[in-house]
Amino acid sequence: MKLSRFLFSFRFAVQGIGTAMKREQNMKVHAGSAVVVVAAGMWTGLDPVEWMLVILLIGGMLALELVNSALERVVDLVTAERHPLAKQAKDMAAGAVLVFAVASAIIGLLIFLPKWF
Repeated sequence: MKLSRFLFSFRFAVQGIGTAMKREQNMKVHAGSAVVVVAAGMWTGLDPVEWMLVILLIGGMLALELVNSALERVVDLVTAERHPLAKQAKDMAAGAVLVFAVASAIIGLLIFLPKWF
């Protein structure tokens, strides 16, 4: 594979992120939360391991939200009618995002609270 073709393939990924940022409310919320957490981390003075955890959690959250949004679009593309399996697929993907968000929040509290109190 040529380097230029490889680098060009990143364009589609960036377009996907841009689309999600423009059209998905939850993606905006997660991205805004990430900015707040990074600012809090800079203010608090996290150590390198804590930064690695925070970056991993932010990246995982944003990636999972992108997958959830993609799955919702695919389901909508496959069927315009309300189907129980389509609803279940969307609900399960949203549930995965919620599980990761709650776990991320708990880990964030475990990192930040001891430094603040």
